[in-house]
Amino acid sequence: MKEARYFYVPDAAQQTELPAEEAMHALRVLRLKSGDEMFLMDGAGNYFKAQVTIAATHHCYYEILESMPQEPQWQGRVQLAIAPTKMMDRIEWMMEKVTEVGLDEVSFLNCQFSERRLVKTTRLDKIVVSAMKQSHKAWKPVINEIVSFKSFVQQPREGRKYIAHCYEEIPRSYLFEELQKPSDSEDATVMIGPEGDFSIDEVKLAMEAGWQSVHLGKSRLRTETAGLSAVMMMQLAKK
Repeated sequence: MKEARYFYVPDAAQQTELPAEEAMHALRVLRLKSGDEMFLMDGAGNYFKAQVTIAATHHCYYEILESMPQEPQWQGRVQLAIAPTKMMDRIEWMMEKVTEVGLDEVSFLNCQFSERRLVKTTRLDKIVVSAMKQSHKAWKPVINEIVSFKSFVQQPREGRKYIAHCYEEIPRSYLFEELQKPSDSEDATVMIGPEGDFSIDEVKLAMEAGWQSVHLGKSRLRTETAGLSAVMMMQLAKK
């Protein structure tokens, strides 16, 4: 039995041709030909069973045989806001893993102690698409451009809001336990700081804006590991 081939095609139901990069992979790597079956994902919750109609040198056309809407795998919106690390490969690794685990949205924060204040979301988008196809996720996470910490915490936001930090002098509760408590909303957003953590002033500003102070457990985690841990806790609490 052949392994199912998945391709990311935004607005797949309204298109008849694979995007250029997907077509290259289909034709040059997988060597698909007319009549071969494949599956398309639009990143908006739908799979499509399709068949190749024309396999040209640089173009791969298809027809949809069946529409396959998917059920969400978790409740509410899972959102992560994180300060990017100095070494971008760590964030790229995290983006791959959180996509495989499953989340809805990622935002990047420019904080007081940030060592990186620029993020190339185009590259991250490609990593997310690859991870989405590998893990067969029907929804593509939204990737937002980097914004200032102050701007982010003061934006209106639905659901529960948490800021994870390491300051023992500021009262904190365990994120996973908080996520398991009854709430009027299933949406949750967790903020993770840079390598040097948020500043105390940033934590206080967030708390004044309605964000709850939390920790991720007894271990001291790297930024990217903390981001992955937070997403996994949100996922486990919302199954």
